[in-house]
Amino acid sequence: MPPLKDKFTIHSKAVVCQDVDMKGDITIGSGTVIHPKATIFAVAGAIVIGANCIIEEGVILVNRRKEVMRIGDDNLFEIGSRVECPIIGNGNTIGTKARVHHTVRLSHYCTISAGCLVVPTEDETLEPYTVMYAGEDGLCDRRLWTGKGKMQEADVRRKHAEYLRDMLPKFNRLRRGDGV
Repeated sequence: MPPLKDKFTIHSKAVVCQDVDMKGDITIGSGTVIHPKATIFAVAGAIVIGANCIIEEGVILVNRRKEVMRIGDDNLFEIGSRVECPIIGNGNTIGTKARVHHTVRLSHYCTISAGCLVVPTEDETLEPYTVMYAGEDGLCDRRLWTGKGKMQEADVRRKHAEYLRDMLPKFNRLRRGDGV
């Protein structure tokens, strides 16, 4: 297998801290914020991150498949989460220390709660508004969210990203890409 070629395409309006560990072919969309100590590895195929995503400290995004890993717009990856799923829609939240296996595909507005381990034995696509949470038996249960409060959540997330775009450059060095 030939060695990985690093190619980072970072939109001029994205905020990517210098000490983000990136390897492979990675494209980062407009307004996306990536905290220090995040890890993004495109091992086999490329990773394309959409606009206005927030990727917090300790998050690990890995693409081990040859196909492109596509991450939609307005997604939130909280501290210490690990995600390997090849398709992520828009408006999803991956909670603190949650893990999502490569056999899962997230549609839109899904929530994986803190500490959940989502590892189905077969390929599975979570339908829109699915919420995975820790059940009483220690395994993750699921239910569907009605979507009520979706606009309020989007407003809070927009403000969160705006705050981070202002504050992170004051205390961290930024990584610049080719620009788009």
